[in-house]
Amino acid sequence: MSNLGRSVRLFLVDGKSTGLITAEIMNWTGHVLTGPRAELPKFLTRQEVSRTGVYLLYGQDTVNADTVMLYIGESDNVGARLKQHNQEGKKDYWERTCIITSKDQNITKAHARYLESRLIGIAKAAGRAQVDNNTTPPPVALPEADQSDMEYFIDQIRLVLPVLGLEFFRGSPKPSTDSGSDNNGSEIIGAGPKFELSIKKTGASANAREIDGEFVVLKGALVVPHWKQAATVGMGYAKLHEKLKESGILQLVSGASLATLTQDVAFSSPSAAAAVVLGRSANGRLEWKVEGTLTSYATWQKQQIESTVTQNTHPTEFETAQ
Repeated sequence: MSNLGRSVRLFLVDGKSTGLITAEIMNWTGHVLTGPRAELPKFLTRQEVSRTGVYLLYGQDTVNADTVMLYIGESDNVGARLKQHNQEGKKDYWERTCIITSKDQNITKAHARYLESRLIGIAKAAGRAQVDNNTTPPPVALPEADQSDMEYFIDQIRLVLPVLGLEFFRGSPKPSTDSGSDNNGSEIIGAGPKFELSIKKTGASANAREIDGEFVVLKGALVVPHWKQAATVGMGYAKLHEKLKESGILQLVSGASLATLTQDVAFSSPSAAAAVVLGRSANGRLEWKVEGTLTSYATWQKQQIESTVTQNTHPTEFETAQ
């Protein structure tokens, strides 16, 4: 995707942020409508819900509140399908709805089925929600031009939904362990320097990079396997630590007192990452150091800010001449 700025237009249908919201991108034919399930009657009065498109039903798992459940569907009349889901009463987790259609109404049933299949696959690969679809239907065979159009349509969906707080299709960055590049060797835009965290006493050791607003601890990190603060077990970062073990991402090293990360893991902050590595609460802004130095993350970030401010306030050659 291009790194140029894009214009996203949000419209609060009811004049409030908790109601229906529409989203559009300049020069994109797609149209997004999202809102709480409680507003379903209002959804069904809107013209766009009678079109062909795809829809998302999502909410917190009724058993495990830390898990977001997601169902992805398609229909040539999205509104009618939503009525059916509501009457069935099978998706207790369903709290919010998102409908994606086309303003020019050029999306056909075949296009919608293609989008549904691709979005299910992308959501499962991203791993940011538990996808409730029982199967992933294979993509419908489309003419070459139509397939290209739908892939562009998907790119725009993945661009606009995070603006609405829906990150189901945003994949985690996959940096290599030795450079700011992805697994294909391409440079990752926005990848900062590599950070390291090493504690001799426990043997814990990890490398990380900050990419696209997430702090990514790299595969192979040696991690304290058990949470040390008994009073906080089952809470906050301790719960995250346990969840990584349960998922198999954090595995015990045979014959060692440490565990290892079997894949890159993205965290919301340096402190969350440090806590999981150390098995205790930690100030990641101080624990993480720029690789090969004693410069903490906090100091490095301060230097970046000061550098930016200096560049923006330095007089230009023309201003100096005046």
